[in-house]
Amino acid sequence: MSRLLAVRGLPSYYLAATAARVGDEMVGIAVVLLVLQRTGSPQLAGAVVAAYLLPTVLSGPVLGAWLDRTRHRRAALAANQILLGLVMLGLLGSIGAAPAWVAVGLASLVGLTVPMTSGGFTSLLPRLVPGDLLPRAHAFEGIGFNASAILGPATAATMAAAASPAAAVLAIVGFAVLSLLALTGLPGPVLRTPPQAARPAQPLPAAPVAYRTGLATAVRDGLAHLLRTRPLRSVTVATSVAFLGVGMLTVAVPLQAERLAGDAALGGFVWTAVEVGAVATALAWGRWHARWRPERVVLASLAGSGLVLLGWPFAGSLAVLLGLAVAAGLAQGGGMPALFTTRQRYTPARWYAQISTTGASLKLGAMAAGAALAGHLTQLLGPPAVLGLVAASQLVAAAIGASLLRARSAGRAVAGSGQPA
Repeated sequence: MSRLLAVRGLPSYYLAATAARVGDEMVGIAVVLLVLQRTGSPQLAGAVVAAYLLPTVLSGPVLGAWLDRTRHRRAALAANQILLGLVMLGLLGSIGAAPAWVAVGLASLVGLTVPMTSGGFTSLLPRLVPGDLLPRAHAFEGIGFNASAILGPATAATMAAAASPAAAVLAIVGFAVLSLLALTGLPGPVLRTPPQAARPAQPLPAAPVAYRTGLATAVRDGLAHLLRTRPLRSVTVATSVAFLGVGMLTVAVPLQAERLAGDAALGGFVWTAVEVGAVATALAWGRWHARWRPERVVLASLAGSGLVLLGWPFAGSLAVLLGLAVAAGLAQGGGMPALFTTRQRYTPARWYAQISTTGASLKLGAMAAGAALAGHLTQLLGPPAVLGLVAASQLVAAAIGASLLRARSAGRAVAGSGQPA
């Protein structure tokens, strides 16, 4: 760990990425609670979350291809945080005071750059970290995601319960500012260089290389690589289907918490409990990542979490639900670092950012659809039934991913990725 954190700029990277992701994780809780408090409409709550996430389906591949080529990566990440802070202030002033379309429109505006928060940051790791340290860096990155997912919902729920949902929304602005400050510590010369290939024991090379294709061609070629590479295709489709269910949870969990304990804000602690369990599993990834192929770990984590989620609708108290949430996190904790490793193993350096943001955007787009769907399903079926649908989505996702993994296509590790074929 000490060797990893000694890498130039890496502590600043983790602080910037984690602060950005904490704010992002707060959005689904804080904004939903603000909408429910001011309007009482689950449909509008789901629509705003969907608007925040849905544009990523279109913007992710383009942003990723641009990140692979641009000399202004740090500025792009900073602009994303500035936009997030401004939109949160706009939502704070418009929800309940302006027509519903204003909140939906503001959320969709910042949604265009959401892939920067997930895949955009992660795509920088091979540029910063030597190849032999990448598995540990990916494990630490997974822990950072999990830590963000712990702190985000917990902070949003605590501030909403102790003060107000508006205070929770303001806290998102604070985390965006913290991320901006941390970005100044990233080593600019490394991040500005468009690479062509990675070496096993070095970060991506620093010598500038001219790209011979246009942006549109790069997007097309990167997507073609994703579609024809069996492990990448498998985990991308599977996690996207799974996130349809995760989107349903954004609306169903606070309503289930209100049903069990009388306070929707307590739903934030359910998300926190999931991530506490996930961190415990992710911590072990750096030790046993070489034992199994990462794409299989992703699918196994989906199946395991789906099995645990089957018990959520039958929880008779918030305490039981929290215990099941920890168990679900334990089951899925290896999935995040395994997903990062899958992308790095099977992706040439020239497409790495694009593959990362495309995968993130598809997951977030599915999550948006799930959130919008849950706004209606919770009224028709009730929160417990929706939780059952979420469990089913994880199991279906694992089955689809396994089927795609068995299909005949290219699936060998990329030469120079630092991973065995």
